[in-house]
Amino acid sequence: MYLSKEVKADIFKKHGEVETNTGSAEGQVALFTYRIAHLTEHLKKNRKDFSTQLSLQKLVGKRRGILAYLFKKDINRYRAIIKALGLRDIIKPLGVRDGK
Repeated sequence: MYLSKEVKADIFKKHGEVETNTGSAEGQVALFTYRIAHLTEHLKKNRKDFSTQLSLQKLVGKRRGILAYLFKKDINRYRAIIKALGLRDIIKPLGVRDGK
């Protein structure tokens, strides 16, 4: 199994301060990122696995929602987790539009 208890505990320990803090936004984003990377590799080999593709899209949406929450609540925590995981800054501040 790709996601064992040890791997989860390590992710939450690294990004959620303690391994028992599984509800922290940073820990959840890190876990979703790990799962997204695994599903992406699976889809590179199995292009017609549409149920996995749907699961991947749902995970990306959940991660984006948590990142939007962090952006609104505490911009410094948002920037720290984006930098730590090497993600693109996808959340735009309110009132900012592309090209205007």
